[in-house]
Amino acid sequence: MLFDWKLDTKSLALAISFTALYVVFGFVKISPIIGLPNQAITAAAIMAPIMGIILGSYIGMTSTILGGIIGFFAGSLSVPSLVSGVFAASYAGILHERKRSLCVFSYFSLLFLFGFYPFVGPVWLYPALMWFQIVGFLILVSPLMPIALKSIGSKNKSKSFFGFFITSLVSTLAGQIAGSLAFELLTWPIFLANVNAWKAKWQVITFLYPVERTIIALSASFVGTTLYEALKSSNILSSYGKH
Repeated sequence: MLFDWKLDTKSLALAISFTALYVVFGFVKISPIIGLPNQAITAAAIMAPIMGIILGSYIGMTSTILGGIIGFFAGSLSVPSLVSGVFAASYAGILHERKRSLCVFSYFSLLFLFGFYPFVGPVWLYPALMWFQIVGFLILVSPLMPIALKSIGSKNKSKSFFGFFITSLVSTLAGQIAGSLAFELLTWPIFLANVNAWKAKWQVITFLYPVERTIIALSASFVGTTLYEALKSSNILSSYGKH
């Protein structure tokens, strides 16, 4: 992480700048949210893991909360998207701070709660939905994860891109699970009580969200590595890799 919870002038300026970027990216739609009319997953999802990695878990989370609230009242972000972004940013920050045990526990807990949500969770209706979320968990607990974390900020651009990609992928999947859990909490049973409709929803997105999350992680890697190099070369970032 670049900054901890103690704000100085430089980190405060970056936090404000990233919050503004998060709000702006929130108006760029990526794909519709199935089951929420007129709501979409936005490019703010790309910024969330970047903010966590660069700003750290505390400031990254705070910036996505502020940006998400602004986006929500501006009509660009839904509640599930707000929740997803906050979790993705804080998760990326915690990962980069090498608190992998906490990440493993929280990822598994989110996956369990989402999957076994009463009556409409995918475990009951369509377990195949969770295949890519499980892939994310396997990456998280594998030796690949610490290698990726060490690669972030490497002078070798390919290694740095790899580090950003793996970290962003796991983080955006954690955010997606959190957002989906929020969707369950908000929608069932008041707004969508039909179990068959839920099953159809899970079937539709089984292969949609893996493509979506991979694109988000790739985009975050391109933007994140470029932003980091630009900030470092301009001496805005005086150091990197404080853990």
